[in-house]
Amino acid sequence: MANDRFEPKLGRIRDQKGRTTFTTRAKVFRQAGKAGVRAVRLRGHVLPSSLKRGMGTGALAAAGLIAPGSRRVIVKARYTRQRAGDLGAARAHLRYIQRDGVTREGMPGHVYDASSDDTDVDAFLGRSERDPHQFRFIVSAEDSPRLSDLKPFIRDLMTHMEQDLGTKLDWVAVDHFNTGHPHSHVVIRGKDEHGEDLFIARDYISHGVRARAQALVTLELGPETELERTAKLMNEIGQERFTYIDRTLLGRSKDGIVVVTSADKQHPVQQTMRIGRLKKLEQLGLAEERHAGVWSLDPKLEPKLRQLGERADRFKMMQRALKDAGIERPAPGLAVFEAGRRRTPVIAKVVAVGLVDEITDRHYVQTS
Repeated sequence: MANDRFEPKLGRIRDQKGRTTFTTRAKVFRQAGKAGVRAVRLRGHVLPSSLKRGMGTGALAAAGLIAPGSRRVIVKARYTRQRAGDLGAARAHLRYIQRDGVTREGMPGHVYDASSDDTDVDAFLGRSERDPHQFRFIVSAEDSPRLSDLKPFIRDLMTHMEQDLGTKLDWVAVDHFNTGHPHSHVVIRGKDEHGEDLFIARDYISHGVRARAQALVTLELGPETELERTAKLMNEIGQERFTYIDRTLLGRSKDGIVVVTSADKQHPVQQTMRIGRLKKLEQLGLAEERHAGVWSLDPKLEPKLRQLGERADRFKMMQRALKDAGIERPAPGLAVFEAGRRRTPVIAKVVAVGLVDEITDRHYVQTS
């Protein structure tokens, strides 16, 4: 395949024969973003340094070579475009993550950055006015309840990200303690320290940030013990969401069939947990024991379990909003309606309005 050379500043793509096709900077970015570091290498693309930020670390993290076996951290990321001079969505997002009830004391969230515990949000937005985009992250360590303060952890993480990306980052963060797993929201401007557009390699966003966060939590709390690991896995057996055990079962399966018996003398505890999980999946209609120890898995096991987990999260969010409004209603009395046209209107009292998953700009409306 042609050895394409990307030149985003000039807005063109030149192949090995010298032919030039003019394109937009956004198109170049999309091409680089769609092709992770492995795809870029295989296709022979040569990318400028501005599009390579974090590629090396992302590749190592994707291969599991950074802090293997460390404590688990969930990182959700979103790339959000901005129109020049239009900060409505960015302002609304920051206002929402600062809302009442997110601290341990039930107070509004505190915005902080690398050097201050009380950051001027308006100043941050003022610097962001001409930015083409911003990056949003939610960082949630599985063992975050054991961290007395999340600020040092997030600041260390951002320092590592700056080293990996080769530039200073302009960012703000807010810590949330209103759920079972304390987590942090981080918003990063779409400009580097020289005022150039900040592009982050796809593999770094997908794997690199999480690997750095896992290494930091492990350094703080020490390596996870076998007893801790077993207790966490045991807790996953009955969950109606996609779990680490499910990922293991899919990895061991072939053509949707997985063989799990209790005869494994080397790993009896793991086998017992897998069998327990398979029986739970059978109750959910997502697995079936064809023969003794031979199970067939639903071909859409992962997306269906993720959908179940999202649904459960929505019901918890609805129950919290109803409780805050002084309304007691059991879960069977709740229903979720997706956006779209309806034959009959829904007539009710609005109880709460908020963001669907705290990282997008999609809102929900809850009624009673």
